[in-house]
Amino acid sequence: MSAALQMMAFGLALLSGLFLLLATCTDCWMVNADDSLEVSHKCRGLWRECVTNMQDGVRTCDQYDSILADHPVKIVVTRTLLITADLLAGLALAVLLLGLDCIKFLKEEPHVKLKMCYGAGVILGIGSILGLVGSVWYAVDVYMERAMLVSHNIFLGVHYDFGWSCWLGMAGSTGCFMASVLLTCCRY
Repeated sequence: MSAALQMMAFGLALLSGLFLLLATCTDCWMVNADDSLEVSHKCRGLWRECVTNMQDGVRTCDQYDSILADHPVKIVVTRTLLITADLLAGLALAVLLLGLDCIKFLKEEPHVKLKMCYGAGVILGIGSILGLVGSVWYAVDVYMERAMLVSHNIFLGVHYDFGWSCWLGMAGSTGCFMASVLLTCCRY
């Protein structure tokens, strides 16, 4: 495999893995999408809910009670899938780093290094699918919740839309998948 292709796949995997990690840790998976003039900006995440006052910029966050408390299914499933995707992306990056041609580890065994790159691609592919399923699961649930309220003409004062953390999770998962394709399909 050419060194340029390996480095491109490594760079893409590293950037996408960081996107996945940021999506997991940040708290803006859902944002208020109300058309009226708002005095505050509300974000809901996997770990807490935050409100930012638009006049003075003061931000307050409420942590969810406990990780083990009863939470909506979308939060539990998304947490599980994204944490697993983060761990798999980290493992794949470590294996890929050791399998790069420019690293002196196992320099006399090019066949083993090639298998390490291929293995890293497979691990990245699995992690990317899990991350994409988690992000899309959350987005679809937000959409269904909003569609149900609109279809029943229920207005609770705030409508939520997809936040930047949700988009970041989708972008990170897609990037990991593209790096996986580069490592598994273009390895010769």
